Parts: sequence; C-alpha cells; structure tokens
Amino acid sequence: MPVVDIPGSKSITARALFLAAAADGVTTLVRPLRSDDTEGFAEGLVRLGYRVGRTPDTWQVDGRPEGPAVTEADVYCRDGATTARFLPALAAAGHGTYRFDASAQMRRRPLLPLTRALRDLGVKLRHEEKEGHHPLTVEAAGVEGGEVTLDAGLSSQYLTALLLLGPLTRQGLRITVTDLVSVPYVEITLAMMRAFGVEVGREGDTFVVPPGGYRATTYAIEPDASTASYFFATAALTGGEVTVPGLGEGALQGDLAFVDVLRRMGAHVEIGADRTTVRGTGELRGLTVNMRDISDTMPTLAAIAPYASGPVRIEDVANTRVKECDRLEACAENLRRLGVAVETGPDWIEIQPGTPASGVEIKSYGDHRIVMSFAVAGLRAPGISFDDPGCVRKTFPGFHEEFAELRAAIG
Repeated sequence: MPVVDIPGSKSITARALFLAAAADGVTTLVRPLRSDDTEGFAEGLVRLGYRVGRTPDTWQVDGRPEGPAVTEADVYCRDGATTARFLPALAAAGHGTYRFDASAQMRRRPLLPLTRALRDLGVKLRHEEKEGHHPLTVEAAGVEGGEVTLDAGLSSQYLTALLLLGPLTRQGLRITVTDLVSVPYVEITLAMMRAFGVEVGREGDTFVVPPGGYRATTYAIEPDASTASYFFATAALTGGEVTVPGLGEGALQGDLAFVDVLRRMGAHVEIGADRTTVRGTGELRGLTVNMRDISDTMPTLAAIAPYASGPVRIEDVANTRVKECDRLEACAENLRRLGVAVETGPDWIEIQPGTPASGVEIKSYGDHRIVMSFAVAGLRAPGISFDDPGCVRKTFPGFHEEFAELRAAIG
C-alpha cells in the first residue's frame, strides 16, 4: 500500500512565516514547505530585515513585533499570492517606505479590497500603475487599529492579512466581513494565531482581534491537503489505495474534505487520528457538489470527472476564476481538448462522462494545480503532456517524480 509523503502546506507555511516574523522571540518552523512560493515569502522577510535561518527540515525566524528592521525595502513577491497580500500588511505595522512588486501573473490578480481596508485604517499606500494591483508602495507609520469593513468575496486572504495584522496594531481590530469565500482557510488562520498566543473573538460577521502581539513558539507544518488531493484522486480513479500520514482528524486544512467528495463518488475513505487512506472501489459515480469552501481542489475533481458513471457538476466556485489563472475555463478548455463534453456558467462547471483522447497536450496556463490535476487524468489517457510541466515548483517541486513513483506502485 503506497504511503505518500506530501510536502508541507503552502497556506500554513506562509501564515507561520508571518506569525514568526511578528512574534516576540525566535520561532522554529518544523518541516516547512520548500517551494517557489514559500522561498519567495522567506526572501521577502529577509528583504524587510528579518533574520531567517534555513536548514532542510527547520526554519528559524527572529521575530520583530515592532515591524521590519529596515526603513526602506524593495520586495519582489514572485507568483505568490500569500506573499503579495500578507507582506504589505506586515510592513504597514512598521516604520518606513516599502515597495512591493510581483510577477506579471500576480500583477493581474486583485488586491483592492485589502488595500482599501488598509487605507480605511489610516495606512498610507499607493498603487503605482493600475489601481488595486501591484506594484504597491506602503509608507508605514504603525497602525492605530479600530473598526474596518472588508469584502472577502474574491479571496479569504484579504481577511487573513487583516487578522494577522490585528495584534500588531495599537488598539486591535474589529473587522466586519460583508462576503467571504474559502471559510476553512480563515479557520486555519484563527487556529494558528491561537498557537502564537492570540485569541480572536467573533460577533456575527465581525472578527474582534485584540492588541498585544504574538509569542514565539515551535510550530510543525502539516502536509498540504490540496496537494494530497491528487494522490487521493489517483486511488479513487485506479482502484488503488493511498495513505497520507500527517493529515487526519485534527487537520487544520479544510481541503481534506475533498475525500468526502470521493466517498460520495464511491471510494472507501478512512480518516484516522494522524493519517487518511483512500481506496478505490472500481466505481466513480457522478454527483453535484458545492465546492465553495474547498475550491482549490475543484480542478482535481474536474480532471477525474469524465471517468464517472454520470455527469459531475461543480457549483459555487466563482473565485476559481481569479486564481493563478481562470481555473474554470482552464479545466473546461483542457477537458474539451481531451474530447469531453463540458458546460460552464459564471460559478459552475458540468462535465459529462466520456473516454478522454490519448496523446493530448494540456495547456497549463502557468498554473501548478492545472498540471497536477491533469496528471491524474493522464493515468487513464495515455500520452498526456504539458506545455509547462515545471510550473509545479510553485508548491511541489518534486511532484512529477513522486507521482511517477505512485503510478508505478499502483501499477
């Protein structure tokens, strides 16, 4: 029975780096994800003057509750949305002028709800080119805090950035949210803040964050549940069995709920205290599923959908259109290339059963999750290739090797 060692969670590693940088003392992060995104985040902290010591299995961060150690910095956020959204909020708590820029792909992704909220809190910042997009300059003078309203309908990362900033403000924050996607990611943030000594209160749609800062700690990063979805889907599709250690009943990440979707489709799922096993039963049923809260795993389901016995309809995933690419259209386009009948709407995709063609080149759109998802589809459609297989380095540099091993083990 293959046991797959999944790298650490990107979401958790990014939050842990922010919390470690903001905490009073030295924090040790155990088994952080080493990928393009997280290395970019750590590099951003170094540019802001934080001391980050990196060994293969642990990273140590010397926290600075007062903010960046330098008064001027130019930070390049690469392709990383967490880097591009969290670091300006961290810098705002300090004193100095900090410029943030990012890749062309990241420059296209929206930032305005966050920068609007920061401005409402008195933070002086300017978008240099297009309003609501990078590049961005923050003229930081600390943040007083108080009340703010936020629309988090496009990304929960805006809310996470403000929640993480809250304890560094002088008064704390009361954040009222008007719309919110990907709620489980916010739960991750709240649980991690708790581990660093901060308890966030909740009054209906308002999050109450106390001032007073964070305490340094030793924090172990759990494996990435979104990345695990490709391996679980492989088991369901092939009739094999896959166990992922480190993800179980106590997991922080909502994306582990993807296995419940596989269970509904006919797979056998066992969630233990610290591991999850999925076994394929030779049956994949069609279904209609709302994936608003686990939308990063939408492409995984889309890629195995043609092999189901009935149509697969995925609903309430409008926010997947503003990820690394428009993932709804990217999935539809690649499924059509494979000869599968697909329909899409503003926030849904419906995929008919079919036998995908072989020898098709998948268009990756530079998106790691499109490549990893369609690698799973390729288990039953021989000769699938990718125009940009290397874009997986964003979250899982060793994906193709690990996946080939699993493929061989399952036979």
